[in-house]
Order: sequence, then structure tokens, then C-alpha cells
Amino acid sequence: MSDGDAIGRVLVVIPTYDEAQTIRSAVDGVRAAVPDADVLVVDDGSPDGTGEIADALAARDGHLHVLHRERKEGLGTAYVAGFRWGLERGYDTLVEMDADGSHRPRDLPVLLSALVHADLVLGSRYVPGGRIVNWPRRREVLSRGGNLYTRLALGVPLRDVTGGFRAYRAGALRSLDLSEVSSQGYCFQVDLAWRMVRAGMRVVEVPITFVERVEGTSKMSGAIVREALWQVTRWGVDRRVDRLRQAVRRR
Repeated sequence: MSDGDAIGRVLVVIPTYDEAQTIRSAVDGVRAAVPDADVLVVDDGSPDGTGEIADALAARDGHLHVLHRERKEGLGTAYVAGFRWGLERGYDTLVEMDADGSHRPRDLPVLLSALVHADLVLGSRYVPGGRIVNWPRRREVLSRGGNLYTRLALGVPLRDVTGGFRAYRAGALRSLDLSEVSSQGYCFQVDLAWRMVRAGMRVVEVPITFVERVEGTSKMSGAIVREALWQVTRWGVDRRVDRLRQAVRRR
């Protein structure tokens, strides 16, 4: 069986909000890197016309689809909406990818090849071979620190659990209750990966090159960072309480 047969039909989900400057290059890059894959743009009512640009592109490309949402509802809910759209239509593999150029489409074949022997593949900045280009030092320190804190708090054996460039097997997503996933930003990525690890699924990391966006405005905010810190801390405390209860029962 070839790698293409093993991963089946692929849907690359790209959430957008004010990405008019980058959406064309993101879609073109995916179509060049994995010509047989479909792309779903999930636009949250971008006031800069991103959704209309995506519609125009889709009118000329049968592999491109657009899901319009009325307003900005957050990254996590955008991905969940995109996953549900893909699962309802029978896709076998679903990919998360940003529209801002930070995730290189040329790395997609690496993720998809690794998925042949995994349930979830993370594109990782922090495994050997992974790189970050043009990020301010403080952003990298914050990201590395957040990943280290998450590993220690949750016991997740992953180097880049907050990364948003990843590929899932559809069956693995179907086994999760996506209605329970309400986290946003970093927390959404942590939440899904942690659920899969706890479910005993095979999660692997492959190196990617992460590039700081050169156009548009970053959606990262202090509120997203605070949510991530609070949620991971709460999950970590709950995890330790559960382990203590189990130890007491065994005694």
C-alpha cells in the first residue's frame, strides 16, 4: 500500500481572520505541495475581505472550499467547525495549518508521510531539525517555556505540544468528543494532543521550519497566553488529584 493510499483523502483546514494579504499564497502553496489534497478555508467574517477572496479562488478550483462564519469566534471553534465539515464528507486525514505564512506548505508531505504510522503528527519546532526563522527572542523564550511547563504539568511527552501545524487521522478525531473542546489558541492545541495521548493514540513529531509572518497582524494576545497558563495549570492540578485518588484506592 502506498503512502497516498494509507492517508486517503486529505483536507487541509485553514482558519482565517483578516488574512487578505496571505490567503492566496497559502492556498497556492498547499495546492503545489499536495495537489491531490482539498483545502477548506474557515473564515470568521473577516472585515478585510478574506472570505470573498477565498470564494473567488474556490470558483476556479474544485479542490478549494470555503466555510463562512458570521463573526470571529476563535481559533479552536474554527478548527472544530472545519473538522466536522471534513468528517461529514468522509475525508480520511485532516490537517491544521495557518494562513499567515508561518507554516510552510512544502513541509506538508513530511507530516503526511509520518501519519502512515501515527494517529496524530505534530510539526515541531523543537525536535532535532526543527527551526524558527525571524522570531523575536522573547517570543521563542515564551514558546519554549510554555511547552516545557506543559510537559511538566501534564506529563505529555511532546516537545512542541502548542504548535498548530499538524495532521490527524479522521478515525482518531471521531473517537474524541469535539463538543467538549472549547479551548482557544495554544490551549486548543494542547487540549487535543493531550486527549489523544491519554487515549493511548500514537502521537509523533516531525521537524518543520516555522517562519515569522511578514504580512498582516499576529493574532497572539496576552489574553490567549493567560488562558493557556490558567488552563494548563488547572488540568495539571486535576491530573495530580486524580492520581492521588487512584493511589488511595489501591491502598
